[in-house]
Amino acid sequence: MLAEYELLLTGIGGQGVQLGAQVLARAATREGREVMFFGIYGGMMRGGNTDSTVVVADAPITAPPVVARAWSAIAMHDEFWVPLEPKLRPGGIVLLNDSTFTTTVTAPVTVVRLPATELAAEAGNPMGGTMVMIGAYSALTGLVTLDALVEGMREAIPSYRRQHIEANERALHAGFAAAPTDIGAPRAWEGALT
Repeated sequence: MLAEYELLLTGIGGQGVQLGAQVLARAATREGREVMFFGIYGGMMRGGNTDSTVVVADAPITAPPVVARAWSAIAMHDEFWVPLEPKLRPGGIVLLNDSTFTTTVTAPVTVVRLPATELAAEAGNPMGGTMVMIGAYSALTGLVTLDALVEGMREAIPSYRRQHIEANERALHAGFAAAPTDIGAPRAWEGALT
């Protein structure tokens, strides 16, 4: 049976949501998985709505670019959360940036709150909250390995931002290490969810 896992990422422009989605997509590709990545964002560089969808599968993907239902989500801020929450499948997982997300999630999913902004700052990367979150997502779900995330990040960073690679790597590691191990989060590749 096809295993296909959808991730919705949301936040405010400037939080690194699009980069985080691209890093995760590249990591899954490096591990030989089929991947679909689709970013949606407004006309503002900073402060506007930014969403991304990443679908990872072990065979050709059947999901369209915009998914109606999702297994998981990462929310960097709650300002644009409302339209995404109803898309979550029961039993999935949501990671919230506890530094900026104050809304209560009512969907029947596992909710993990991490102070991503603070963890990123402690790792020497104050703008790396999304890197912290995808590092934690990797640890919690097993969708991709930390090594693949690091390599995916190295590929995704444009040449004019290469000076940020080490700080992003530290943020990925900080998120991976901060992920709680005792929550019974759903794991990828342990059975199809679609």
